[in-house]
Amino acid sequence: MADFVLIDGDQVIFNPAFAPATVAVQLGKITGSAQQTYQGKKICVAGDEKSVSVPGCTYMTPVYSIPGTGTLKIEALGADQKAKEAKCSGKPVLLKGSVFTATFQVQQPAQMPPPGPGSPTPDPSPQYSGTGNFITTNMIFQAA
Repeated sequence: MADFVLIDGDQVIFNPAFAPATVAVQLGKITGSAQQTYQGKKICVAGDEKSVSVPGCTYMTPVYSIPGTGTLKIEALGADQKAKEAKCSGKPVLLKGSVFTATFQVQQPAQMPPPGPGSPTPDPSPQYSGTGNFITTNMIFQAA
């Protein structure tokens, strides 16, 4: 089934639930790399999802309630986010689709408040998994 083609600068929306962590998400943008353009912007192709990186997002968990920080990235595209037929620059075109898998990579761990005097305990988890989706400015050009 045809869906809208992603183009350079389209928004990447991450869902805040990265269980058990909750992330204060920020908008990301995808960078297109195909030689072909649509409305003067490069078309996004397979591999361009790796251009998405949103650093400086804060997070915490029910146990580690002193916020930490990390970076949001796309881990894997959903099955409906890569065109089966349409290609640009020899690679499948990226589509809006439904949901992708995301990773939150911890840079500064959240911390658990100490029960008494002493220092807080850092969150030992290096990353959390979640989801997200694309918002495209292209409402005309579709591919399958």
